[in-house]
Amino acid sequence: MPEPCRIIGVLDNGAEGLSAAALAHLRAADLVIGTERTLSLCSDYLSPRVVRRDFTGRLTEIPGWIDAARAAAQRTVVLATGDPLCHGIGEYLIDRLGLTACEVIPNVSTVQLACARLGLSWHQMVICSVHGQDAGEWTLGAGPEHGLYALRAAIARHDRLAVLTSPQNTPDRIARLLVAEGLITTHRLAVAECLASSQERVIGPLSATEAASRSFTTPNVLILWRNTPSKHRGLFGSPDADFVQRKPDKGLITKREVRAVSLAYLGLRRDTIVWDIGAGSGAVGLEAAALCSEGHVYAAEKNAKDVAIAWENRNSHAAHNYSLLHTEAPAGLDPWPDPDAVFIGGSGGKLSNLIPYCLGRLRAGGSMVMNLVTLENLCLAVATLQTLRAEWQVTQLQVARSHPLQQKHRFVPENPVWIVAAEKKRMLHDS
Repeated sequence: MPEPCRIIGVLDNGAEGLSAAALAHLRAADLVIGTERTLSLCSDYLSPRVVRRDFTGRLTEIPGWIDAARAAAQRTVVLATGDPLCHGIGEYLIDRLGLTACEVIPNVSTVQLACARLGLSWHQMVICSVHGQDAGEWTLGAGPEHGLYALRAAIARHDRLAVLTSPQNTPDRIARLLVAEGLITTHRLAVAECLASSQERVIGPLSATEAASRSFTTPNVLILWRNTPSKHRGLFGSPDADFVQRKPDKGLITKREVRAVSLAYLGLRRDTIVWDIGAGSGAVGLEAAALCSEGHVYAAEKNAKDVAIAWENRNSHAAHNYSLLHTEAPAGLDPWPDPDAVFIGGSGGKLSNLIPYCLGRLRAGGSMVMNLVTLENLCLAVATLQTLRAEWQVTQLQVARSHPLQQKHRFVPENPVWIVAAEKKRMLHDS
């Protein structure tokens, strides 16, 4: 049986940082695969007869190179960075070649080194990577299509992060993300450059503002932490007063009790993609965003004042997974990903257009929920659903809240709301 391919972790001190066993495999190798940087770091320890291959931009070819070398009984080494199984090439090769065809010889990870230099324990640290293609600058409200979206979600969920950066997705770009999201005072960061080399330097702690205008030498590791532990809100059921509302037209908000029932009918999961049409103050969409921590909410609102208010509520509720479009739906919704759930809180007189459009885009098994307060809109919604041969149900919700009356209390009724719910899985196709 041919020898396994050795996947050896290398730091910027090159062969000096390798164990005796790793060096022995390196010296005996017939084929060594690495990037230009790792091959250069270890060049003095390679046999004159060894074949060297730079895999930059050729990742998918590596398994074929290894299979061919092992079939020819050639000893093969792949040079990785640090720990090959920490956002490295190790998992990729094991998945394609099998465990018996690979032997991983890890080095100290760059995350370990960065934390050691800063005196930070890292057993509770979450490791993220922004390697890969240039993600571009972060824009407020960007969705999962953005290359930094996963990092933004991790920042929202965790108090301490180690970020493996790239020459394009740099620490200063990530600092500008923090500035854009209003996280200037909540987070601090430090950057460990060129670890284990003669150019090693640790910069920080820095504020996001300080880091946003600096340049950093690659390779580097970014350590990001909160000044104080995050205070998590409840998942839903926030008091109405927690949301800014338009004045003097007060009341443009889905009330707490109605939100709870509407969210229940939406059938949300952690990874649900939600559309919120007629977002108003954003209350329903923002609570959906909290429930769908691994999903995303796409909201649309036609009124410019309400758009500004919804943005304000989005920021105060720290909803990283919430995007808002100033439009009169369904105009402008075509680029949105197909939803798992649709909430229609306001229709702007376009209910007969919105219902077929949203049901048409809704994924199989998804739910559409409408809140209606007029009899005319209720009749129109039901008639449209019947025309589409959709199954639906209506719930009338009448809420009364207690209010003080001298030394006693009385109940004050809220306006009744009709909640119309339809499910895509119950749609009947036209013959």
